[in-house]
Amino acid sequence: MTHQVHAFEPPERFVAGTVGPPGERTFFLQARGGGRLVSVALEKVQVSLLAEKLEELLTEAQRRFGVELPEAAAVPVGDNDPLETPVDEEFRVGTLGLAFDADTATVVIEAIAVGEAETEIELGESEEEDDPDDVEPDEDLDRLRVRLTPEATRAFIERARRVVNAGRPPCPLCGQPLDPAGHLCPRNNGYHR
Repeated sequence: MTHQVHAFEPPERFVAGTVGPPGERTFFLQARGGGRLVSVALEKVQVSLLAEKLEELLTEAQRRFGVELPEAAAVPVGDNDPLETPVDEEFRVGTLGLAFDADTATVVIEAIAVGEAETEIELGESEEEDDPDDVEPDEDLDRLRVRLTPEATRAFIERARRVVNAGRPPCPLCGQPLDPAGHLCPRNNGYHR
C-alpha cells in the first residue's frame, strides 16, 4: 500500500472549513495548489487547538528569531468562501505537527492520518515495548504538508476561529451547544429551557 505525502509549499489556498448544518458539521482542512485539491477531515477541537498552537508558534518565532508578524487587525478580512467542491476526504487526521523554519521564515503544518499505532496507544495495547525507537509510527501514514508565510498563517488562524465559533450557540447555563429544539440542561435538572 503506497502512502502519500500531499505537499503544498506554498499552497494557493489553505483553509479550515465545514460541511453540513450546525450540530452535524464535519470539519476539514483543505489545500489547493498546482491543479490539485486535497481535503482532510478532523475534529472541531483539533481545528481550535491548531489555531491556538499556531498563534503560540508565531509568538515564539517572533521572540526567538525576530520574525516580523502582522498584527491580527492588520490582516485583511480574507477568505470567507466555502470549501471548494468536491470535498473528497483523503484521510482523517490523527496527529497535527507544527514547526517554524527559521531559514525561510515559514510555518510548516503537517496533518498526519490516523494510524493503527495511535489506536493501539489509545487503547493501551502498544506492542512496541521492546524498543520504541526502532520504528517511527508516522512514517507509513498519509500526510498533508503545507508551508505558509506568517501572514498566511495569521489569515488561517483568523478563519479557523470564525469556523469553530460559527456552530450552535452555547447554553448560557451549562455551555453545551443548544439544539434548535432546545436541550436538556444539566443545570436545570434535565428540564428543557
